[in-house]
Amino acid sequence: MSNSDNIFDPDYAIPPGETLLETIDNLGLTQKELALRMGRPIKTINEIIKGIASITAETALQLEKVTGVPASFWIAAEANYRVRMARLNDQEAIKEQVGWLQRISYSKMANLDFVPKTSNKEERVNNLLHFFGVASLYQWENSYTELEGAARESNHNQSEYGDLSAWLRAGEIKAQNIECQPYDVSIFHKKLERIKKQTRENPAKIWRKVVQYCAEAGVAVVLIPELPKTHVFGFTRWLTKDKALIQLSLRYKTDDILWFTFFHEAAHIILHGKKDVFIERRGVDNPKEQQANQWAADFLIPPVEWKQFIDRLPTPPTSRMIQNFAGKMGVADSIVLGRLQHREKKVGADQFNSLKHKLEIQWDGLI
Repeated sequence: MSNSDNIFDPDYAIPPGETLLETIDNLGLTQKELALRMGRPIKTINEIIKGIASITAETALQLEKVTGVPASFWIAAEANYRVRMARLNDQEAIKEQVGWLQRISYSKMANLDFVPKTSNKEERVNNLLHFFGVASLYQWENSYTELEGAARESNHNQSEYGDLSAWLRAGEIKAQNIECQPYDVSIFHKKLERIKKQTRENPAKIWRKVVQYCAEAGVAVVLIPELPKTHVFGFTRWLTKDKALIQLSLRYKTDDILWFTFFHEAAHIILHGKKDVFIERRGVDNPKEQQANQWAADFLIPPVEWKQFIDRLPTPPTSRMIQNFAGKMGVADSIVLGRLQHREKKVGADQFNSLKHKLEIQWDGLI
């Protein structure tokens, strides 16, 4: 059932002039006599009756004196008519925008409760306009020019902008519901230190604390399930001058990738400008991404400690060695293991994966 079932929605609008014509007929007045009593040209009265001219506040007061019908009635009738006409025009415009649906996975969005479920194309377009907070497809395209540039930098095609923009918009909506203190870099550093120590826990158990700690430093952290064709790991931007956003997808299978992505995004906030936008995907390699990678790696494990560990590490290492070093550093075993697997290539991708936590964080909706 669509969200408009059983709602009367006529495809026409009745101008208040028709009510005016009935009123003067009942009073035994002609249009000419009404014009004379109001001191208005007969042409103006005729245009009001036909819905061409609007009933202004001054006209409504004049009608009240002549007809006895309150001015508030005429003003309300005029407003309702104009809104109805605008809505009918908007519906025609929406019909011309249904091609937009080919660029967005609406059904997946509906399954995640981003938008209402419906099979009607015009309703889908209207729901998307409300979701994005824009008046038309044209405004949607203009609103995401910044995204377009970031996506090009990531070497991804325009066909993916639709789902990617929807994923980003969902993050904005989710972040609006997170109350944050004004951003403070020193407090953010302290909160990141606390989160670093808690990475040894299963993320599902401590994630609410992660969100709370970051909000206390002026950073909204949200987890949004990815949409088809996005293939995105994380996203960072400033929502206001005092509130930053870290948005992560739920495409990770284990906690090592989640934690490194989180600290990587935190690095962008600390190191880079408030006008920068970062979309994290595989294969993105530029100086700012390299800086964020290095900052995250060094924050989680001090470089001197890591070098000493690597230099002493035998080939092949043992699970116990990884666990002991992670315990000494106060980070998750998976963080050390993931670095050995992906950056150092000293451990196979299929080795020691029992040290990682499988992610069990559940999507809890936009609100």
